[in-house]
Amino acid sequence: MPHTSSRCRSTGAGVPRRIYLIGALKNGAIPDVARRLRSYGHDVFDAWWAPGPEADKFWQSYEESRGHSFGVALAQPFSQHIYAFDKFWLDWADTGVLVMPAGKSAHLELGYLLGRGLPGYILLPEEPADWDQMYNLATGVYYSVDELMEALD
Repeated sequence: MPHTSSRCRSTGAGVPRRIYLIGALKNGAIPDVARRLRSYGHDVFDAWWAPGPEADKFWQSYEESRGHSFGVALAQPFSQHIYAFDKFWLDWADTGVLVMPAGKSAHLELGYLLGRGLPGYILLPEEPADWDQMYNLATGVYYSVDELMEALD
């Protein structure tokens, strides 16, 4: 289980948030952002990052070597297991933080949390080259963990 604390340092009172940290396997900032959020007393799930940056490519290559299309590969036990694992933690969370850059999966995960009526934030490393109005669907867009923590207060 993620870190558990009875008090949230950012607010000084109450229960810490259960944050599903959303991002890309290739995003090396994930462990640092998770550590920083934990330092504020929040429970953070980021273990999905552990398989490493090539996990999806290896899975695709393996399934293609078996003659499987993407649709068939999604139905395989391995894929269903990984999906159930991630979905369990998405359902556990009461807050989502999408750490950019990230891809399709990450945006679907943020959309899932927002669709459940939960707060979902986007953390950008810098001003984006390509702007998108649909980021207005997020609860907030921030450029640093410190800015995000102020918003969570």
